Amino acid sequence: MQKKIFQFAAKKVSYFFDADFSFLSKIAEKNHAVIITDENIFQTFRKKLEGWKIIITKPGELFKDQRTVDYVVNRLIELEADRKTTLVGMGGGVVTDITGFIGSVYMRGVRFGYVPTSLLAMVDASVGGKNGIDVGDYKNLIGTINQPDFLLYDPAFLKSLPRDEWASGFAEIIKHACIMDAPMFRLLEKYNLSHFQRNKPALLALIKRNALLKSEVVKKDEFESDQRQLLNFGHTLGHAIEKLYDLSHGKAISIGMVTACIISEHFLDFKDTSRVIATLDKYGLPTLAEFEPKRVFDMMKMDKKKVKQSINYVLLKTIGKAQTKTIPISDLEKIIYSIIRAR
Repeated sequence: MQKKIFQFAAKKVSYFFDADFSFLSKIAEKNHAVIITDENIFQTFRKKLEGWKIIITKPGELFKDQRTVDYVVNRLIELEADRKTTLVGMGGGVVTDITGFIGSVYMRGVRFGYVPTSLLAMVDASVGGKNGIDVGDYKNLIGTINQPDFLLYDPAFLKSLPRDEWASGFAEIIKHACIMDAPMFRLLEKYNLSHFQRNKPALLALIKRNALLKSEVVKKDEFESDQRQLLNFGHTLGHAIEKLYDLSHGKAISIGMVTACIISEHFLDFKDTSRVIATLDKYGLPTLAEFEPKRVFDMMKMDKKKVKQSINYVLLKTIGKAQTKTIPISDLEKIIYSIIRAR
């Protein structure tokens, strides 16, 4: 096991890489902890969870909303959870989002941490302190920025991960490479998904590299006033089509990244869209999609990155170097319509 501590604005966060789930009892006392997980994770790993207080939610983005928050809070009251209780989110990004949100507001804040069980959660969703829930079609419209107290990485959870979930995690890994790690992008070009599934040391190194890369960005800009905005590469369009068309996060962000690359050609003379498309394709991710432009634009107009009649869009100058550009929504509509027609 490897331990790494990051000092953020208000909290130190302990990262336990290549750990075993049994270590959880060392950092969250069973008598004063509640594990929040979903039905799928509970059924798959119920033996590991024996002896813990557990709250089980419905799985999937559809249930990342106020209904689930209310259900979990009422169960916490039934379990007599108090300010000394530690909440543990065990699952993918939906579970960690819900747990972090409730941990931030229950009794005005209690200790909480994560045991991410998907690749996407390990490299992105559980890292950085963003905790949000959806309102209707609008993704993460309500939320907090509040760091977990700990993250416990047990790679054994990945053994049961479906291939689509592996691909979804690699969408965020490719995103990190595109915006700030050209050497990692070349590494991803060299290998493929099967290589990392078979090669445990390579996979563990990649997970740690991405978690620490994102954490360094967040440490410098925790509340998203500058560099942290770059982590939204592919997410402006991606979040809109994810909710509207019930896509997985990774698939939606992959399509969003390709669109952002084409927009980057227009504004920054970006020349490597074909390399990005080829890499996404290699890891089993879609790069094109048909969608109804008006519905998508209506969603984008409620995006948190919107400022008046413009959107702060993350674009690429080169692979490994990104920047944010403020684009009027009217101009953005014209560009995206032209992309759709070209397809």
